Amino acid sequence: MRFNARLHAFARYWGFTPRACAPYRARTKGKDERGVGYVKKNAIAGRRFESWAEFEAHLDRWTREVADQREHGTTGVKPAERFADEARALRPLAGRAPFGQLRDLVRKVQADCAIDLDTNSYSVPWRLIGESVQVVVLAGRVIIRHAGQVVADHALCDGRRQRIVDRAHFVGVAGAEGLVRAAAPIELPPPTLLRPLAEYEAVAGGGW
Repeated sequence: MRFNARLHAFARYWGFTPRACAPYRARTKGKDERGVGYVKKNAIAGRRFESWAEFEAHLDRWTREVADQREHGTTGVKPAERFADEARALRPLAGRAPFGQLRDLVRKVQADCAIDLDTNSYSVPWRLIGESVQVVVLAGRVIIRHAGQVVADHALCDGRRQRIVDRAHFVGVAGAEGLVRAAAPIELPPPTLLRPLAEYEAVAGGGW
């Protein structure tokens, strides 16, 4: 079973793991359709409402006093009790941007220690050159992960063809401070040691 990449991104964003229903096993599927029929027949049928607000108020009261208090035919537990048990695992959504504003991409780290995004390049630790990384763009940030760990976090650049660099990503690389350092100059021997060989022959008394 292979899930759509967009579903994987949605699951990572909200922190859950998708599970597929078993083929030809109706019991493993949800029962949303049956739920709709239950609401129509039990909560709405035979009733008239003067306004939309009155209709919503009726449904809210019916949910609390009827639907959530009945023993569920499949679980054998009241929905209100089941929700109270599951609520401990729920997480608050306040402050998180809608998933629709998120971009979840895969990029390869180039030889210049960066990934390309919308004509701009963002630095990544040099040890990841050649590796594939996950790139998440959300709320003005570019967050780069490798093997599940955040390895880079940049402000999203509004310009084009810019290079956004975190110098910490180049620690241990020659030229990390800017230009590659020049090689140390070769020290030449003093002039007195650079005489023609003939002078040494004269002193030594003959040729070599």
